[in-house]
Amino acid sequence: MIGGSRAPLSPKKGTPSVTLLPSSLSPRRYYLTLLAVGFICEDVMTFDLQPTLCGALVDLRPLRNDDFDALYAVASDPLIWEQHPASDRYKPDVFRAFFNEGIQSGGALIALDKKHGTVIGSSRYFGYDAGASEIEIGWTFLARRCWGGRYNADMKQQMLRHAFKFVNRVVFLIGEHNTRSRRAVEKIGGVVIAPRIDAAGRPRLAYEISAVTFEESQRRRAR
Repeated sequence: MIGGSRAPLSPKKGTPSVTLLPSSLSPRRYYLTLLAVGFICEDVMTFDLQPTLCGALVDLRPLRNDDFDALYAVASDPLIWEQHPASDRYKPDVFRAFFNEGIQSGGALIALDKKHGTVIGSSRYFGYDAGASEIEIGWTFLARRCWGGRYNADMKQQMLRHAFKFVNRVVFLIGEHNTRSRRAVEKIGGVVIAPRIDAAGRPRLAYEISAVTFEESQRRRAR
């Protein structure tokens, strides 16, 4: 499975043997190198939209139908949504539509506090474009006790690391007046690009993080 340990792989018939790849390669470059030399087929690289990811503060897993009550217990706080374009998402019927959309998207993840195992929020992968080597991360919210940057950074680090095994660029579409979300994306390295229209047909500010800048930031953090 892509993203796990680097188990030995057998090349496709007729390809030369490759006995060693540098351990310093990032996961994405590792698998692209294997793809280039014929050790894996291109269809193996299909984006896994609902991985299970484990971080220092936050664990992520696929959103399930039976998660509604626990997730709504977090989302029912009106202050979470006060700067969001959908400022009434704390209401049960509005959040139910949001939740159902997440289930149907096939890319929604639920966020769990690693220490206590409690639900603290969710996020989503959306709009995978293999041709443009791009995917969007969005629909993120966290319980207010997890605000301040550390939990969001841990969650997004995991999601970005996973995404860059498959694409060159991750985008975030944010409402112009949602300053809280804009600051959160800027904190993790997002830079403004040309505005875009979101899935609902609304104009949005667009931020981008590339695989190159992410790898550079990871190297700086490791020093």
